[in-house]
Amino acid sequence: MNMFLIKKINYLFSISIISFLFIPNLNADDIEKGKSTPSVNLKDLMGKTINSSDFDNDSKPIIISFWATWCKPCLEELNTISDLYDEWVEETGVKLIAISIDDSRSSKRVAPFTKSKKWKFEIYLDENGDFKRAMGVSNPPHTFLLDANKNIVFEHNGYASGDELHLYEKIKNITKK
Repeated sequence: MNMFLIKKINYLFSISIISFLFIPNLNADDIEKGKSTPSVNLKDLMGKTINSSDFDNDSKPIIISFWATWCKPCLEELNTISDLYDEWVEETGVKLIAISIDDSRSSKRVAPFTKSKKWKFEIYLDENGDFKRAMGVSNPPHTFLLDANKNIVFEHNGYASGDELHLYEKIKNITKK
């Protein structure tokens, strides 16, 4: 190949990579207004079936957090929120629903694990990943915030220290309306 063609290919490849890196993350402004959670059957820690459409918090915000026992960022996020949760509930009435995506082999560890953590959240199992797929979750942790009408108003993938503060600001903003 001649040198000009190689330079052109490198240039196009570089532009493609740079463009991909600057695709914005999904935020509240990008989410279709009125999008609600799909109807999927889950199990609670006692094995009782509940449908995700039955999630309720008396017209107050709901956080849905997809996590797994093997996911360190998930545990960091939920432990951090757990430390703040009583205050959040008192100020905003928010409810956190933690959806474990541990499969049938590891889901047996979820109940004793969460009991040892003393989390005050509702915990459900999505062993087959049906709810995870229906919500478009690829990697945990993936967190959704629902408003009083159970519409998704914010979502976030991943966790870094301080993300919980951004989430709390979003919660406060929707409870002011």
